[in-house]
Amino acid sequence: MGFWSPLGRRLAVLLLMAPAWLITPALAADQPLVIYSARKYQLVEQLFAEYGKLRGIELKFVTDDGAPLIQRLRAEGRNSPADLLVTVDAGDLWRATEAGLLAPVRSEALETAIPAHLRDPQGRWFGLAVRARTIAYSTERVRPQDLSSYAALGDPRWKGKLCLRSGKHVYNQSLVAVMIAERGEEETERLVQSWVANLATEPFSSDTLLLNAIAAGQCDVGIVNSYYLGRLQSDKPEIPVQLFWADQQAGGTHVNISGAGVTTHARNRAEAIRFLEWLASPAVQARFAGANFEYPVNPAVEPVPVVAAWGAFQQKLVPVGKVGELQPAAVRLMDRAGWR
Repeated sequence: MGFWSPLGRRLAVLLLMAPAWLITPALAADQPLVIYSARKYQLVEQLFAEYGKLRGIELKFVTDDGAPLIQRLRAEGRNSPADLLVTVDAGDLWRATEAGLLAPVRSEALETAIPAHLRDPQGRWFGLAVRARTIAYSTERVRPQDLSSYAALGDPRWKGKLCLRSGKHVYNQSLVAVMIAERGEEETERLVQSWVANLATEPFSSDTLLLNAIAAGQCDVGIVNSYYLGRLQSDKPEIPVQLFWADQQAGGTHVNISGAGVTTHARNRAEAIRFLEWLASPAVQARFAGANFEYPVNPAVEPVPVVAAWGAFQQKLVPVGKVGELQPAAVRLMDRAGWR
């Protein structure tokens, strides 16, 4: 592969933009950087490979869902080879932190690039990409002015017209956890019960199925992670579904993160921190987030065009760490309310 091939040109740009410490070959080139990642393999493979070439080191990674990776770290203890844990939900990062699996990090680069509500106050984990969990609606049967808030989806006008993903999924558990933080359990339970009463059909196993159900007329509105619509729109721009930013007059739309933390027993801690700083840098943020139609966590970076077309919105500023703390209460509440 020639240097001025497409990959070569990208590497050249990164080399020109990178600080000197990043392009200096690693002193311990024989020490690999080991990453346990819940982010899909195809979304990280190229970036991992590029960083390895830039630094002259080997990157090894294990991919699985967040819960099994956390369990694996627990079981391995101080013998774990993992230097970094990457997850796709703040709740998993909180659980790993509570289990003592992530170590505090102080990094001016990370603290400057990442807003405070999207990272742990003690630096044990950092958001790397943002997704909104908001309202999706049929552009054929629903007017945007008919929508307002998450709570309003429980109004009688949406009886038999609401679709939800399974209450057993962590994304919905995180949403309800944040609602508990804001509203308390009693009010949140009434809200969730009103959603269940308005369901058009049994909850879906994925946001993609839910969006396709709206497009097909099975329901008119639903709650989804924004990037799922991005994936569909990239293949079918004409799909008659759009996003509405919920709660813009009441605190903002719920957001969650893909994020990472340095493990407590990391053998290559310094390199793990460098890698996180590289992922948070402007040159890389657009690609890390854009690969999955998410928003860059670094506010200085513009999202990809498909995402930018959804328009600006106000984020809910509840620290995403509250997600994990309140998830157990959210799970119990959703079970009581019949959200299966």
